[in-house]
Amino acid sequence: MIRRSFLALAACLALSPAFAQEQGAPPPRVMTDAEQQLIGEINVHNSAIRTMVGRFLQIDTQGQRIEGTFFLERPGKILFRYNPPSYEQIVSVGRGFYVVDRKEKTQYAYPQDKVPLRQFLDAEIDLFKANIVALGQSDDYFSVTLQDDTPAGVVRVALVFDTESKDLKQWTLTEPSGAELTFSLYDVETGVEIPKSYFYIDPTYRAVAAPAES
Repeated sequence: MIRRSFLALAACLALSPAFAQEQGAPPPRVMTDAEQQLIGEINVHNSAIRTMVGRFLQIDTQGQRIEGTFFLERPGKILFRYNPPSYEQIVSVGRGFYVVDRKEKTQYAYPQDKVPLRQFLDAEIDLFKANIVALGQSDDYFSVTLQDDTPAGVVRVALVFDTESKDLKQWTLTEPSGAELTFSLYDVETGVEIPKSYFYIDPTYRAVAAPAES
């Protein structure tokens, strides 16, 4: 579950060139002037956020719920900490992503260029560089669906933003198998000072191989 969660958390934040159009991918959706303006405002608003903390709720296709806390500091740092009884957390310290087990004192790494999570941690966010395949809008929310052709197959991420605040509220990852993982953010604060110790991999933790995907 944590491995799938890691890949989903990576993909969910994938406002990145990794979602740029590739061979075999559908052409980017033609946007209206109003949609372009709104996406531009989303880019500006989220690029201005340097730090962010809050809680997340993860729900999978079977309805299993997992909660936790996240901490983000641009550029390059993010921590997802799952609530007890889990001892696992996912952390990026600017040079890759690590799944850390604080009980077993182990860690395994994913190179940052191997997962579609880069641009959301960069200094600037630009959804216009992504392969946008669908847009949707209600009175309160605006959704942007991105598609990426990965070695494992087609991955889609639907990002849901608050129309007024431009904050990211939720995302749904659709995996090549058709399985879905939805993450909702709540109790979010920005401009918060985050201890440097949160973005740290204990060098005494034993490096282990990443588990095979099921």
